[in-house]
Amino acid sequence: MAGQNHHFRNYAVEKIQYAIDRYVNETNRLYGVLNKRLADREFIAGDYSIADMASYPWIVPYKNQGQNIDDFPHLKRWLETIQRAARRPSAPTPRRKRSIRISASRRSAPRKSASCCSGRPRRWCGSDASRVACAGHRRAITA
Repeated sequence: MAGQNHHFRNYAVEKIQYAIDRYVNETNRLYGVLNKRLADREFIAGDYSIADMASYPWIVPYKNQGQNIDDFPHLKRWLETIQRAARRPSAPTPRRKRSIRISASRRSAPRKSASCCSGRPRRWCGSDASRVACAGHRRAITA
């Protein structure tokens, strides 16, 4: 609903007052639902969860949605809590060495020539499952 609100209030070329009023009012109703839900808990589902992550971006632009956040004290507290947490520096992520793993089947397979009969690498001769390999490439595969 907030998306339609944004569209009709801010982006629609033709300003349709009925649509603007409808979606501003619906957004207001949904803010009220969230406000009521947050009255007895810190976050939407109790603990911080994906519900908070998914709802947050729809509440941040409340001014562009024609809403007064002060009319929803629990929602305002929730929004400020999340914004405060977002400003905290996070713990540094340890860097790990990247290792290249080669499957056992590739390690034990005998190496084949890297080029086909034309002297170019195999990937250039067009030999794959959907094409017929050149004669030199067929010899390298069957050897």
